[in-house]
Amino acid sequence: MRAQCCVVGGGPAGMMAGLLLARHGVEVIVLEKHADFLRDFRGDTVHPSTLELIAELGWIEEFLNLPHTKMPQVSVNMGGRDVTFADFSRLKVRCPYIAFMPQWDVLDFLAGKATAYPSFRLLRRTRATELLTDQGRVTGVLADTEDGPVEVRADLVIGADGRHSTVRARAGLIPVSSSPPMDVLWFHLPRRPQDRVPFFQGGKGALISIDRGDYWQMAYAIPADAFEELKAAGLPAFQERVAHLAPALRDRVEHLQDWEAVHHLSVRVDRLTRWHRPGLLCIGDAAHAMSPAGGVGINLAVQDAVATANLLGPLLGRGGEPQDADLARVQARRERAARITQAFQLGILRDLYPKDLGDDTTQHAPPIFTAFRTLPPLRHVLGRFIGMGVRPEHIAT
Repeated sequence: MRAQCCVVGGGPAGMMAGLLLARHGVEVIVLEKHADFLRDFRGDTVHPSTLELIAELGWIEEFLNLPHTKMPQVSVNMGGRDVTFADFSRLKVRCPYIAFMPQWDVLDFLAGKATAYPSFRLLRRTRATELLTDQGRVTGVLADTEDGPVEVRADLVIGADGRHSTVRARAGLIPVSSSPPMDVLWFHLPRRPQDRVPFFQGGKGALISIDRGDYWQMAYAIPADAFEELKAAGLPAFQERVAHLAPALRDRVEHLQDWEAVHHLSVRVDRLTRWHRPGLLCIGDAAHAMSPAGGVGINLAVQDAVATANLLGPLLGRGGEPQDADLARVQARRERAARITQAFQLGILRDLYPKDLGDDTTQHAPPIFTAFRTLPPLRHVLGRFIGMGVRPEHIAT
């Protein structure tokens, strides 16, 4: 097959990049290794900046008809005391809140809009395995399908295949890793209409609760590499940890009947020093894997995609072939935002999470929390940082 651009990965970065490039008239093929987008325990935050992009595209009313819940501010409960961590209410956007929406609905929505453009193709069940090269330049992708291998030749390959990127590895691009403050255990518990559960609860561990309508999606933060120690203590001990942080759910923790119901996410924080080589550009988690803190990884991935389309779409739309200098412009525009956000996650927010399994996080709340108590307007500053990002992008055309 032949295309001007082959995007590897059908996540937020890949789908948004494919959609926006198709709007420029670029022939785009997006490779998605799964048959659909139905993967549990994915990040499901849609930040105000992303909602504003969808509004700029003219689709916000239709988008908000999808099932979602709204969070106009983020509050953290530390030792029974709520602290408003970020307030989005003063953002000058059409939707000043975070929308919690299943990521599969978001991706299905973007895919549906993209397929309206004749130059866009989404290939499911297509797993990229190797890069095709010619005299040092990446010229396409070799992929496996149910019907056998396929070659996709392209003027530009975009690696948007996540934190365990095959494209990045095959290109020999080595990320610089940072020490993450935590791992995360994801699981479900039944929800009742009268439930009152804090979004973030600190104590012996840290528990994040996301309202999914008929169930709670829970994220229990543990020290990095402590999962085996937690398992060795037994499932009842883990159930008690959850019940202690969320007393309203104490009568439902028995729904965790075995460790198969608990999904372990080993958090990885890294970034490439160079996002590109001739014919190839990495964006999103393939370029800078983020911690789950603040849900900002999806936001940055989408912003990367918009910058890529704004900077490279006109060139590709004219039939041009992006050169290294063109790809470097994308990295130059987006790298600072990724660096600052990772520094915030790894530095300022580190004390939100337990140092060991016996640690009480209420004893070392981040110093920034004291500032929020004495200077409440700071919550609006952080609301802009989390909600909009360091360098929010906009649809160019």
